[in-house]
Amino acid sequence: MKTKDELNKEILETSVKIQENYPELSKFADEMTITIPSDEKPVINANILKEYSDSLQGVATEYAKHSKKHIVIIGAGFAGLKLARTLNNHPNYTITLIDKNNYHQFQPLFYQVAMANLDASNISFPLRNIFHKSKNVNIRITDVTNINVEKNNIETVNGNFSYDYLVIATGAVTNYFGNEAIEQKTYPMKSTFEALQIRNTLLQHFEDALTANTAKKKKLLSVVIVGGGPTGVELSGALAEMKTDTLPFEYPELNFAEMNIFLLEGSSKLLSAMSEASSQKAKEYLQKLGVTVLLNTVVKGYNGTQLLMQDASVIESTFVIWAAGVKGNVPHGVHPDFISKSNQLKTDSYHRVISTNNIFALGDVALMESDLYPRGFPQLASVAIDQSKNLANNFLRIVENKDLIPFKYVNKGSMATVGRNKAVVDLAHPRLSFHGFFAWLIWMTLHLFLLIGFKNRLIVFINWIYKYFTHSQSLALLFPPLISKNNRLIDDK
Repeated sequence: MKTKDELNKEILETSVKIQENYPELSKFADEMTITIPSDEKPVINANILKEYSDSLQGVATEYAKHSKKHIVIIGAGFAGLKLARTLNNHPNYTITLIDKNNYHQFQPLFYQVAMANLDASNISFPLRNIFHKSKNVNIRITDVTNINVEKNNIETVNGNFSYDYLVIATGAVTNYFGNEAIEQKTYPMKSTFEALQIRNTLLQHFEDALTANTAKKKKLLSVVIVGGGPTGVELSGALAEMKTDTLPFEYPELNFAEMNIFLLEGSSKLLSAMSEASSQKAKEYLQKLGVTVLLNTVVKGYNGTQLLMQDASVIESTFVIWAAGVKGNVPHGVHPDFISKSNQLKTDSYHRVISTNNIFALGDVALMESDLYPRGFPQLASVAIDQSKNLANNFLRIVENKDLIPFKYVNKGSMATVGRNKAVVDLAHPRLSFHGFFAWLIWMTLHLFLLIGFKNRLIVFINWIYKYFTHSQSLALLFPPLISKNNRLIDDK
C-alpha cells in the first residue's frame, strides 16, 4: 500500500500532466469543486480525494461534450451517406466523407439506366449538393490506398487523413470467383458508369446487327445474363420488354423474334433469398416474356463469343452481363485476420471491426454474425441504412457517456420487379408473399421514396408514367466512348 506522501506526490504529478496535456480544460474550471493540489498545499485527506476524483470525472465529461472528434467515413453508399447525414451539423463531430466518385449512386435502379429507362443523373446525386449547407461535413474525392491502424490515419492519392474514428462503408464489388477471362470479357453492373457501359454496348450491338451476316447477327442478338438474383431478374425482365415494346419500332430492319435472352443461375431457384412461391412466380413471369431461364447452370469460361458451361454446353453470344455474385470491397491496410472468406470485415454487434476500438464497418463490406444469421445479414440497402442509424445513435451516446446499443436486425422482407405490372414481394411480419400489380406498385413506391431529393423523385416518376403509357424508351442515346470495358474509353478520332 502506498504511503500518504507517495499518494500525494502521484496526485500532484497527475494534476500537472492534466494541465500540461489538456489546457482546454481550463474553460471548465468553474466545474471544479476543489482547488487542484499544488506544492504549497500537497496534502489532502480521503474525503477531499474523493471530491477531487469526482470533480475530474465531471470535467472529463464536460470536455467530451464540448470537444470535437474527427470521424472519417470511407464510402458514400447507403450506409456511409446515411451516417454522414445523421451526424450532419453535430457540434461534437467533424466528418470527412471520402469516395472515389463525387456522387451517391442509387444501386437498385442501375438496371433502369442500363435499359435506357432512366438517365444516370436521375439516380446519381452530387455529394457537395447534399451537404452544401453543412458546417461539419467535408467531402474528399479520392482513392484510399492504405489504412494505418497503429497511427490512426489513412493514406489516399490526395494526401493523408488522421481520425479519431474510422468508418469503412465501401460496399461490395463484383465477384468473378477468380476467373480472369470472365472478368475481362463480361460486363458487371455495380456502378452508374458500368450501367452506362451496358446501355451503350447493347445499343451498339443493335447497330452492328443491321449490317452483319446471319451468323454474326445471331451472336449480336443473343444477350446472356449470369446470376439469378434481383439484379439478373430485373435486367432480364426489362430487356425482354424492350424486345417487344421498343426495339421493333426503333430497328424495323431487324427481326427481334431472333433475339435470345438467357438468364443463367447456378442454383436450383431464382431469387434464392426469397420464398419458393416468389421464386417460382418470377420464373413464370420471365418465361412468359420470352426469357430462357436455365437453372443449375454453372459458367466455366468465356472467350468473348462462346460461353462455356460446366456440363460442356455452349451459348454463343458477344454480350454477357455478369451478375453472379459480389464480395466485400475491403480497402488496403486491413489485417487479413479481420477479413472473412467473403472478403468482408468481421465486426462485433456494435459494428466495431474485430480487435479494434475505433474502426467500424457498415453495409455490404461488414460481416456481423448472429445465431439467426451465422453468415451475416443480407447485403441489402435496408440493412446498410439500419446499421448506419444504429452507429450514428451510438456516436451520440458516446458524447453523453452512455452505454452503446448493439445492432439488432429486423427483417422487413424483400422484393423484386420483373416488368410492367409484374413484381414479387415477401413480407417478414406477417409472413406473406404476393405478386402482380399490387406488388409492383409497392416496389415502385418504396424505391421512389428512397431516392434523394424531390426533383429526382419527380423526374423518375414522370419517366415511369411516360414509359408505362407509351411503351417507349426515351433515353436510348448511344455514346461510343463508353462502349469500352474496364473504364478504358475508346478514342473516337
